[in-house]
Amino acid sequence: MGAITGASPAVGSFLIHRSNRRRTMRARMAVQSSNAISVAPILTGLKNDCATPLPVLRHVADEMTADMRAGLAIDGGSELKMILSYVDSLPSGNEKGLFYALDLGGTNFRVLRVQLGGKDERVIATEFEQVSIPQELMFGTSEELFDFIANGLAKFAEKEGGKFHIPQGRKREIGFTFSFPVKQISIDSGILIKWTKGFAVSGTAGKDVVACLNEAMERRGLDMRVSALVNDTVGTLAGARYWDDDVMVAVILGTGTNACYVERMDAIPKLQGHVSPSARTIINTEWGAFSKGLPLTKFDKDMDAASINPGEQIFEKTISGMYLGEIVRRVLYKMAEAGALFGDSNSDKLSKPFVLGTPDLCAMQQDNSENLEVVGSILSDVVGVKLYCHCMVKSDLTARKMVVDVCDTIVKRGGRLAGAGIVGILHKMEEDSRGLIFGKRTVVAMDGGLYEHYPQYRSYLCDAVTELLGVEKSKNLVIEHTKDGSGIGAALLAATNSKYGHDF
Repeated sequence: MGAITGASPAVGSFLIHRSNRRRTMRARMAVQSSNAISVAPILTGLKNDCATPLPVLRHVADEMTADMRAGLAIDGGSELKMILSYVDSLPSGNEKGLFYALDLGGTNFRVLRVQLGGKDERVIATEFEQVSIPQELMFGTSEELFDFIANGLAKFAEKEGGKFHIPQGRKREIGFTFSFPVKQISIDSGILIKWTKGFAVSGTAGKDVVACLNEAMERRGLDMRVSALVNDTVGTLAGARYWDDDVMVAVILGTGTNACYVERMDAIPKLQGHVSPSARTIINTEWGAFSKGLPLTKFDKDMDAASINPGEQIFEKTISGMYLGEIVRRVLYKMAEAGALFGDSNSDKLSKPFVLGTPDLCAMQQDNSENLEVVGSILSDVVGVKLYCHCMVKSDLTARKMVVDVCDTIVKRGGRLAGAGIVGILHKMEEDSRGLIFGKRTVVAMDGGLYEHYPQYRSYLCDAVTELLGVEKSKNLVIEHTKDGSGIGAALLAATNSKYGHDF
């Protein structure tokens, strides 16, 4: 004690300051440890509400199958629209010639050309360009938007050369991928129901979008015509089918989600008068609208109520990339408010809808560092939560682990429900054609950034499919990633529906 009494004021001050800092840190550790315990019931409740054991998955798959049948029986018969694509001829590999594709589905449009060489040469060459749509055109007139697109197409066509060539006297043909709500009335025509994705173009609703594009190309003097109007999921199936005859289903899991499949014409009761030479077609399910049997939480219901389309697209809101991050944000905000998960480091940012994206969840789940440094960085940079990173106290690590646990709970549910949806489609096909699906090799073509870039999501999806089908049936099923297949798929459908036939 004498040494301390005789110490200089500076040394004594230092020792007192260090002692105070230790007490403060111990207090913070105690508070955060207590906070972690107080939010544990929220996490437990979330896990229970999101649980997807086999009986739940079976119920979802069965409801998907039943809804598909109801939607095929009559328009409006179920939540699933089960839209006829009018794609009666799938790519065979025999297609030859030069074909174009235009993909309009957001604030950019993409143009692509492909030179096909038949069975022997397949795809000889491809080229593509992406063009940004000026924001004023998203709120302009129909004529202005389609004139801009036609101008972009014309500039792209002017660069045609090298391995790309078209026989003299022939019009260039294009497959048009149009990812907005359309009532399709033939392979090369469809009436726009409404604009979405931030577009508010006047003078297009109720009109044939193919006619709008064809007229714009004529005004521009562009020698080109649309021979196929396709949904992006249908284009994905066609693109994958070109390389593999066993492809029967295509699923997009990205910002949004959808699925389509090959259906027998005699299994579509609502279809009257339409005859297909191949006795089959592609059905666009629009499965994002499905909702039956899904294990939903208060956080899902609150997010849905606050959305621009409450009560709609429930399956999409549960499994797709646009919404997973927002569900997690809502859970973390509840934990921060009710249980002070992050201590006194509450953030206004965390209360902002959609501030946390699905790529952030993915990055946090890939964090293998001992102290979950990536998780801490994302919490700090993205949602403004500052934890005590400099000392890496145990309680800080506990909070980070809880955040990862929340991410995993929501992503696991999403992946497994997507797997159940796929099995529901396969069961419908198998019931109508015994042995067509499970008795031979069957391929499901997958596209979209969520499936491609999120390994945990992908793994949960595949595990659910295997659990539902069993090991033996699963051996014949191949879930195959097909990157960006919808563009070339649209060009291939332009080829299979060419007005010149296949007399190349």
